Amino acid sequence: MRGDLNMEHDTDRRRYTPAIILTVSLFFLWGVANNLNDILIAQFKKAFVLSDFGTSFVQQVFYLGYFLLAIPASLVSRSYGYKAAIVTGLLLYGAGALLFYPAAAMSQYALFLLALFVIACGLAFLETAANPLITELGDPAGAARRINLAQAANPLGALAGILIGRTFILSGIHHDERALAAMGQAERLAWYRAETLAVQPPYLTLGCIVLCFAVAAALIRFPAGETHASAVTSEHRFADLLRRPRLLFATVAQFFYVGAQVGLWSYTIRYAQANVPALGEKAAADMLLASLALFAFGRFAGTALMTRVRPATLLLAFSVVAAVLAALAATVGGLIGLYALVATSFFLSIQFPTIFALGVEGLGPLRRWGASLIIMAIIGGAILTGAMGWLSDRAGIAIAMLIPAACFAVVAGFAISVRRAA
Repeated sequence: MRGDLNMEHDTDRRRYTPAIILTVSLFFLWGVANNLNDILIAQFKKAFVLSDFGTSFVQQVFYLGYFLLAIPASLVSRSYGYKAAIVTGLLLYGAGALLFYPAAAMSQYALFLLALFVIACGLAFLETAANPLITELGDPAGAARRINLAQAANPLGALAGILIGRTFILSGIHHDERALAAMGQAERLAWYRAETLAVQPPYLTLGCIVLCFAVAAALIRFPAGETHASAVTSEHRFADLLRRPRLLFATVAQFFYVGAQVGLWSYTIRYAQANVPALGEKAAADMLLASLALFAFGRFAGTALMTRVRPATLLLAFSVVAAVLAALAATVGGLIGLYALVATSFFLSIQFPTIFALGVEGLGPLRRWGASLIIMAIIGGAILTGAMGWLSDRAGIAIAMLIPAACFAVVAGFAISVRRAA
């Protein structure tokens, strides 16, 4: 029987190889969008003269899109299939990226936020469809390792996003208040406008690429999954998820994990400049680049370790170390604190996909509903990044790193609960 199941899984993989390849590429694409936000925070801070809390609206509207569209995305996926959800997500992603053109032309921060919200709505569709699809295509026992392997494309996209932003958006020119005051009004306005227009070419290019992916997805065969008829039975009701304690704890853990990850990366450049003043804007961006390189390496290393270590055990170890490093960044500061902050990213690597896989484990036909609930938890990236910005404005960016440290403790608690239940 076990051999028959493995043959069936192998047949599915061969039949849907183009769909699997495109789905893995989606992890790359949303990595680009997510981490371009970290560059935008630094760029908008100077282009629109914003406080740390003001810059946090980049992430707040972005992750609000995830929260609001996760359930509609699940409904589309369940009623019309994975293909419909993925094509819809790519169209929204591409449209949001193209909205950067009028936003930059009009130099309106609010329009940039609207564009980011539309992109996030698209990503909600993509993540709600792609994550459960990867867990379903194969042996259920290997779901955690399989999704970690697929998600290895995500940090590669994150690295690409930072490289794009560092090369084509950040100018490396940062005027302090005294220098700006010494400028004439026309010169000052011209500098602000140049910094705003810098975001246009990368996002227009990204939008066109994403729309090409939408066309490709429309032409590729995807697994049909559950039909609309099966979705209306009581067994599939969203309310049934409330009787799944592991899923609910996974949702809470994902809320805090995403808040920690987004907050750390959103303020890495800010932390570097505040704690090591000699670092320029691009050198500070290099610290973020190093963080993402460690994140990518950690994803591959963690996936390999899962062949020998239970996913919940590895999640516990990684979350505890991440909490300690974030606490060091908060309390030590300086170059040591910056190195601790950068090193934290290695231990972020497996947390999102492992929480996801452990949370939906054993849900059966409720898997897609469970996926939408966990994707909704991404709102933590909005709420906790805003909290970090608020605390930074009052107590300094270093102290704000205590929030991610506490978040990782919650993830450790989830890992402990899964280990005890096994």
